Amino acid sequence: MLEYSLPPARFQGTLPDGTACAVYGQGQPVVFVHGVGMNQTVWAPQVMAFARDHQVIVFDMLGHGRSVLPPEAPNLADYAEQLLRLLDALSLPAAHIVGHSMGALVSLAFALAHPERCLSVSALNAVFCRTPEQRAAVEARASTLADIGSQATIEATLARWFGHPVPAPFAAAAHLARQLLADVRPEGYARTYRLFATSDAAHATELARLRVPALFMTGERDPNSTPAMSAAMAALVPGARLSVLTGERHMMCLTAPAQVHAELHPFLLAHALRQPTTQEAA
Repeated sequence: MLEYSLPPARFQGTLPDGTACAVYGQGQPVVFVHGVGMNQTVWAPQVMAFARDHQVIVFDMLGHGRSVLPPEAPNLADYAEQLLRLLDALSLPAAHIVGHSMGALVSLAFALAHPERCLSVSALNAVFCRTPEQRAAVEARASTLADIGSQATIEATLARWFGHPVPAPFAAAAHLARQLLADVRPEGYARTYRLFATSDAAHATELARLRVPALFMTGERDPNSTPAMSAAMAALVPGARLSVLTGERHMMCLTAPAQVHAELHPFLLAHALRQPTTQEAA
């Protein structure tokens, strides 16, 4: 089991809208948005690293952890508006936004809808315009969740994320991911996964108008959030940065936190003095 020595939380609890969150450290704020099936605790390595010089905010996405459920048929705007309410509740005019997988889709939706609240956006292991074969596979997984429940799909999920069998160096990370998947509320997971399965092209016609500093990063060996997907997104966004971590897979934030930090930290610092303007929303 991975063990982390987190700094003392400046705030830990549930906000009036039902969002569970925690705040660590001081400095310019950075919000981390987890993927489907996870919760805020998956960001422990990033909390440890970034709270040294940033105010770090982690939270449970709708339907995950201790946060309230999303609507029965949610859309990305529901999750992006949860992020907006989080910033409002914490009195943060703007923040760096970092999302992983489903959280990357949410982060991009937020940056497109509310650029004046976004210092930068980083999309880690994001999906984009799946092939027909990839789309059929993920839609089948969504149907399986509805039919047999999340518990029966855990081992297949871990195999996609870490490889099969799980390589020995990743055993502790896979154990943590297994625990989080086992703890997720079935209805929240299923509702969110259905959205994830059908939202890969949600930003296809929108990314070209994104004016927030953007970083797209994935693992070289991620079979579902491929380097080609991140490269295609980066090519659409003016001035975007692309980073592909050699040898890494979908859960690189757990398996290679030092490498993720080495790419992400300089990017955040490079845009630390940026002041978003309301004109960006135009």
